Amino acid sequence: MTQQDGTKAIMAGSSIALLNGIGFGTWAWGNKAVWGYDAQRDDARLRATFRQALSSGINLIDTADSYGTGSLNGRSEELLGEFIAELPALRRSQLTVATKLAPFPWRWGRRGFDAAFEASRTRLKGQLRRVQLHWSTARYAPWQEAGLLDGLADLVLCGRVDELGLSNLGPQSLALIHGRLAKRGVPLRSVQVQCSLLAPADDQLLELIAVSRDLDVEVLAYSPLAFGVLGCAPGAEETLPATWLRRRLFRRLLPASLELRCEMQAIAIERGASMVQVALNWCRALCTTPIPGLRTPDQARDVAAALQWSMSLQERQRLNEARCRCRERMPANPFQSR
Repeated sequence: MTQQDGTKAIMAGSSIALLNGIGFGTWAWGNKAVWGYDAQRDDARLRATFRQALSSGINLIDTADSYGTGSLNGRSEELLGEFIAELPALRRSQLTVATKLAPFPWRWGRRGFDAAFEASRTRLKGQLRRVQLHWSTARYAPWQEAGLLDGLADLVLCGRVDELGLSNLGPQSLALIHGRLAKRGVPLRSVQVQCSLLAPADDQLLELIAVSRDLDVEVLAYSPLAFGVLGCAPGAEETLPATWLRRRLFRRLLPASLELRCEMQAIAIERGASMVQVALNWCRALCTTPIPGLRTPDQARDVAAALQWSMSLQERQRLNEARCRCRERMPANPFQSR
């Protein structure tokens, strides 16, 4: 299937599917290289962002043990643990906190994640419901993956964590791993994949969504705003991000996505909404749960407002026609399996 065929298939999807909710991600919490994190400037604002998101009814929070690398290793989990600990017990119990463990080369075998899991659990102050494999090793070390997955399944079976999820796996790998876990009586709760109006590999995305639906596995759409590109209004292109990595991406994607963003803006105006909400509701219309990153209370309010409306089939068609003509897309994740 070609990218254009995949886009047509997306356009032909059901307009009456039950819409998923929205969560939020914390990759930026501690990340200097991509997001320009500064503790003195950002930490109080992130606490306010967290509280605003929860007060708006967002209860799914995604993090990872590799968020906040270098000297800030684990910073995202630390901040999240601090913020959650300040909540009343009842509110804490309503959250789904999901962290991802990175399959670094030195983590191998059935016990390869044990120390990492305990470190994450400590940073999160015990507030951890779901553990996820951060990426597949199928492309470079296929022997490593089975043992790590067995170890994660052990954590569920012995009651150390409630749920198990995956990330950056394609439909074939998902079906195989789901079957492997099912034989042990371990349900698979979710799989994360890059999904946005600017995401690559339409055909693989559609197949993953179809397989996930058949297996009753929730698809979490990461980078649903394409690093912020999809929230950039036409005419505001001169305001570029502070970090070199995001500036480079914006310079490549902004010109190519102008027609698409114009269509997004038109729908946003018609809806009395924002372009961010349009981007998120496109993902929800595909029966995925978007998990945009949040860094400010205003962003949290905007994201939550997307839950107040849903996209029509006609609006999806307008976006996909513009999307199909977009000559540039987001980079594919190099660890994404088939």
